[in-house]
Amino acid sequence: MRDAIKSNNAPAAIGPYSQAIRHGNMVFTSGQIPLDPSSGAIVGSDIRTQTEQVLNNLQAVLEAAGAGFDQVVKTTCFLNDMNDFAPFNEVYQRFFTGTPPARSCVAVERLPKDVLVEIEAVAII
Repeated sequence: MRDAIKSNNAPAAIGPYSQAIRHGNMVFTSGQIPLDPSSGAIVGSDIRTQTEQVLNNLQAVLEAAGAGFDQVVKTTCFLNDMNDFAPFNEVYQRFFTGTPPARSCVAVERLPKDVLVEIEAVAII
């Protein structure tokens, strides 16, 4: 059995997907981009500001599923430009303060709404 997770503190899905799916004790989030949850507008024009908003959105989805960053076991991070890797990591490590999860980080040609970063996560609760 799988349950769709929805948080009003994270942006609504902009396509045919759920913010997250909980199956048993596992949570699989959809990728979060730097959208303001109330307006749907892109937050920031630099990688640091956008990464912070993405992680705030991800946190809201995880909390709605009964999880937190300390329960994340894997993230997949998509950057528009690998030159942003160092400043992205500066913000990322502020949110994952304990043992960081396993992670993949790749550069992609283009992200939804032409944002600079998208992050998805898997957590165990």
